[in-house]
Amino acid sequence: MAARIFVRRRDGRIEVRLNEDARAIVREAFAHVLAAETDPEHEWHASLNGPIDPSHDVDDPLATLNRQSEVSSNVELAVVSLAEDFLNDGEAWAWLCTLQIALRATITAKGIISNERLEDADEDTRDYIKTLQTLLFGLADVM
Repeated sequence: MAARIFVRRRDGRIEVRLNEDARAIVREAFAHVLAAETDPEHEWHASLNGPIDPSHDVDDPLATLNRQSEVSSNVELAVVSLAEDFLNDGEAWAWLCTLQIALRATITAKGIISNERLEDADEDTRDYIKTLQTLLFGLADVM
């Protein structure tokens, strides 16, 4: 049985069992999301600021503003709680949302739209994407 990387404790907190290498990957993902929010030249910027469903809110500035505000508050909370050994539900949600954004932005920027394209990607990209997926599934499992 594989070791769990996130564990819900009896007191309700979520224990984060990441070594320093794994935290470095999370730190990198969070930093990219934070940078992409404000830097229009960042390769992730378009995927962070584009509409989730273009048919619904592409011309709705309020929907865009609400989405940007939610991303900002989540990534900021995720960054602040990055070194913590335990997360409360709000921090865990911020991690989950930020990791989801990092995964989506990575696959969008790299043009990975299928398993075949993932397998054709370079080893670093495959490892990064699979690591983000593992973190997401592990965190979602305890929430």
